[in-house]
Amino acid sequence: MIANEHVNKTYKMGEVDLKVIKDLNLTIEHGEFVAIVGPSGSGKSTVLNLIGCLDKPTDGKITIEGIDVTVLNRTDLANFRGQNIGFIFQSFNLIPVLSVYENIEYPLIMIQNLPKDERHKRIMKLLEDVDMLDQKDKFPDQLSGGQRQRVAIARALVTNPKIVFADEPTANLDTDTSNQIITLMRNIQKEFNTTFIFATHDEKIVTAVDRIITLVDGVITDDKRVAS
Repeated sequence: MIANEHVNKTYKMGEVDLKVIKDLNLTIEHGEFVAIVGPSGSGKSTVLNLIGCLDKPTDGKITIEGIDVTVLNRTDLANFRGQNIGFIFQSFNLIPVLSVYENIEYPLIMIQNLPKDERHKRIMKLLEDVDMLDQKDKFPDQLSGGQRQRVAIARALVTNPKIVFADEPTANLDTDTSNQIITLMRNIQKEFNTTFIFATHDEKIVTAVDRIITLVDGVITDDKRVAS
């Protein structure tokens, strides 16, 4: 599903070139539940942004679903993300002036432009799946951290993405809520064969995944599969 071939990412810091990702070669298959781990500053979020089509590599090739996304322009990349990819962020990134229902609906209007009846059907199903049906008319500042993350997960999934990228999705959550969120994502992965790729420090996620990729100073130092 995802193939990275000799991918590098260098940022210009004044007159200094900062090489964050170095010769990344990585393949991820359909339906995998993967954690990218490593110390702070190792490049985990950068890798997520690159293979999630939020950023472009300095050089190298990234192929997703047989498409070389490194050659797509900004508009085509946005369309590709909208049809194939969902994101869950540590800070939730919910729109404060929109209700729970409207936050989940937003990508269906802005990206996929689905008819109202189809939007409603998808949203109500996901609200039920994430146990937020009774909160659908509330606004983000009326919700707990765990509830906001549930909304963020529903928003990421409402476009029926093939791949979900999650950057430290449990960092702001207590243990019980973190475990509930991980279980929810695992159930979705099993039911829909959705690929989940996490960048995380959270041991609870690490012990739940099927594959652990360790990144140190922009280089993969370990890649192992674990018993599910």
